Amino acid sequence: MEVEVKVNPRSFFYPPGGILLWIIIYLELLTYAMAFAALAYYGSQERADFHRDSLLLNKGIATMNTILLVTSGYLVARGVKDFKAGNNQRTARFFGWAILAGIGFLGLKSFEYYTKIEAGLGMDHSSFFTFYWLLTGFHWVHVLVGVVILFVMRIIILKKKDEAKLEDVEAGAAFWHMCDIIWLLLFPILYLLF
Repeated sequence: MEVEVKVNPRSFFYPPGGILLWIIIYLELLTYAMAFAALAYYGSQERADFHRDSLLLNKGIATMNTILLVTSGYLVARGVKDFKAGNNQRTARFFGWAILAGIGFLGLKSFEYYTKIEAGLGMDHSSFFTFYWLLTGFHWVHVLVGVVILFVMRIIILKKKDEAKLEDVEAGAAFWHMCDIIWLLLFPILYLLF
């Protein structure tokens, strides 16, 4: 039996997940925007080197990681929708699949990092790889934090049903979608444009 969760109308000062979370998300996006601006500047100064180094990236792994994150974003959105409809079991199931997709992303990215280290393509290899390691490493940490958040939310939804709040579920989902958005910018910029 599904029980409809009453959703309060939102205003600018009370977005899904709360205003503090959105301030954090905007600061994260601003940080990435500044890094992308620096990447564009140095990339224009060292165009041939950046192009050469970008060819050393694994586009197949990056494409698979994109599919994993976009799919996980969809699964989280479905989970939030089901939570609003009062279906905690389906929410937990969708969050579980999203967690697996996030772990898949982390594993594939870690494998890609391993191959780069084995090939001697560390941060000090070139300007391009300095940006590559900083941007993707920072994102990897965000995905790890997002997986932990979804895992904790899933436990609360399954075991402590009365403690599960829509605001918390939306906050976890918003953080996860931020990870998606950042990757959807990183993927074409690092893997396709140079």
